[in-house]
Amino acid sequence: MKLPRPVPIATRERDALCDLAESLGPDAPTLCGDWTVRDLLAHLIVRESSPLGAPGIVLPPLSGLTEATQRRVAAQDFADLVARVRTPALWSPSRLVPVEATANLLEFFVHHEDLRRAQPDWEPRVLDPGTDAALWRAIRIAGRGLVRPAGVPVVITREDTGATAELRGGAAPVVVSGPVSELVLFLYGRAQVRGLSFGGIEERIARLKAARLGL
Repeated sequence: MKLPRPVPIATRERDALCDLAESLGPDAPTLCGDWTVRDLLAHLIVRESSPLGAPGIVLPPLSGLTEATQRRVAAQDFADLVARVRTPALWSPSRLVPVEATANLLEFFVHHEDLRRAQPDWEPRVLDPGTDAALWRAIRIAGRGLVRPAGVPVVITREDTGATAELRGGAAPVVVSGPVSELVLFLYGRAQVRGLSFGGIEERIARLKAARLGL
């Protein structure tokens, strides 16, 4: 008998985000500034299915077009928004395996936590080893760009295995240690993290903590 293929971790995070969004409702807060759940879903839809709107997510000169597109999407029926995030269009680049394994994994993990950690009495999840390993592989690549605004050398360390990754080279780096999930969220600019420790020159640590990290 042929065994079913395992569900990709990014897909599990996508489904969990959608389930939580349905539970919270469209007007619940998130960690994304003044975005509500509705706004966050609209962002995800624009990212995956709007060739004109998506570039402004990372290119500031085009951000006005992105914001206008996102407002138009956010005005749609909430149930339809959830459904569109849960099942992207067949032509969406997000369905490509490399995108799913890295960009989507980080995107949906971080935004799932943006919903979870904006609610009262949140607690960090205990992730399975496979999810930790996948997040670590992804953040070792993506983290190089995420720390650039700080302008200081940065090394991250997994507290469970002791593995390290240099995100920005240089002498006397800031060393950030902790659970993989918390490292990911810190590097994406989230303040609601737990269990991290920072080593190195105090002035550099302060610059890293104060920097506008993330995308």
